[in-house]
Formats: sequence, structure tokens, C-alpha cells
Amino acid sequence: MRVLLLLLLILALPARAEEVVLGLSQDTVSISTNFEGSEILIFGAIKRETPAEAEPLQVVIAVAGPQRPLTVWRQDRKFGIWVNSDAVEVDAAPSFYVVATSAPWKKAISDTEDLRHQISIPRAIRSVGAPMEVPDAQSFTEAVIRIRTAEGQYQLRENTVNVREQTLFDTSIQMPANLTEGAYITRIFLTRGGAVVSSYETVIDVRKVGLERWLYTLSRQQPLVYGLMSLFIAIAAGWGASATFRMLRAQ
Repeated sequence: MRVLLLLLLILALPARAEEVVLGLSQDTVSISTNFEGSEILIFGAIKRETPAEAEPLQVVIAVAGPQRPLTVWRQDRKFGIWVNSDAVEVDAAPSFYVVATSAPWKKAISDTEDLRHQISIPRAIRSVGAPMEVPDAQSFTEAVIRIRTAEGQYQLRENTVNVREQTLFDTSIQMPANLTEGAYITRIFLTRGGAVVSSYETVIDVRKVGLERWLYTLSRQQPLVYGLMSLFIAIAAGWGASATFRMLRAQ
């Protein structure tokens, strides 16, 4: 069925040399209280009006969560304890970022094209104007990448996009449970010889629903009520645990 839909889309599009026809298994992710992550299937086809060239096309897919500024601190050991010393403000870093390719990274896209389209993980993070007195400011950005890679928030997945007959392609993106709400920009690039020949962009919408949505809205719109409610729940839980413990001791 997916192949048939893609072929119908190809026939309906205006003619170009080579371009992407894209599909998503879902374009909305709902975060509820029992949300444990989601897998998004990204599939598509390559539309062309002339025969494929001898050099094969490669596919690069990037999915980026909402951009957020953050402060990165460096810790130094002083007088036997670890304390924060230098700090660098990172202007914008995606909360989630995955790059999937149909070939090894260096073969899939050139450094020039990566710089132009800001595709790789280091290029996706914007950090300018670091304090002059902070040595090796680049290491702060590298620390963000290292930490978020270890947490599964940043991923480079080489050779995970399947390309069939230079016409159909697909891959799956695993999205973790701790997603940030917002628009997840999904970009697809067709490359040949490391150069981008076509690109396509769409959005995956991630939203809290149900109790998660209500609590999130309450915390933003009525923080005092949210704080008092949280305090009441904490007191009630503590009293309930204490009462249960006394009953067990009395038996």
C-alpha cells in the first residue's frame, strides 16, 4: 500500500530532474503519563524524469527537536572539592537530534554541503561569542554532544537508510520517552558524490495529552496553584505512608 501511494504521488508531482517524495508512519507524537517513547518510520521515493546516473544517490535524513539555549559549566577541583569554574552560553542546541544515512557519513555528504545545510550534529549546535577568557571554548560544545549522545538524545546512524533500486528508501527513528514538546523538523537530502541534488522538509508534531497536558498548562498559566497542589500531594503522600507504617507496626 505504501509503495502504491508513493507511486501515485510521483505521477501527480510536476517534473523535475530528481526529487524526494516523502511519507511518515505518523506525523504526530502524543506524550501521555505512560509514554515510553515512539518509533517513527520515514519512507519515501525518488522521482526522476530521466534514467538514473551511474553514480548512485545517497540519502541523508535529519530529525531535530526544538532548539533551546543552555549554559555549559566546566568543573575544576579546588581545595579538595569540585566547583563550577568557567561557563559558556550555547545559543541554541536541539533537544533531540538524529542523523541517519544510507552510507558512511564521509561518503554520504561533503564537508562543504554539511556546512551549507547544517546537517551534522556539531553543525546543528550554534555557539558564538564565547568569553575570551575561557580557554578551549569548543570543548563546551563537545561536552554537550558527548552527554546527550550518551543519553540517546543525539544519534548518528550511518548505513541505516535502506535504498532500493535507487528509487525507494526507508528508515526508522527511535524517539525516547523524555521528549521535549514542540515541532521536530525532519529534513531529507538526496546526494550524489557528496553534493546535495534535492531536499525536502516536513514536521513531526510532539504534544503532551491528557493529564500531562493539563499539568503542563497549569504549571505555565497558574504556577501558584500548581505549586500549592504539588505541596498538598506531597503532604498527603507523606501522611498516607506514615499512617500505613503505623498500622503495620500495630499488627
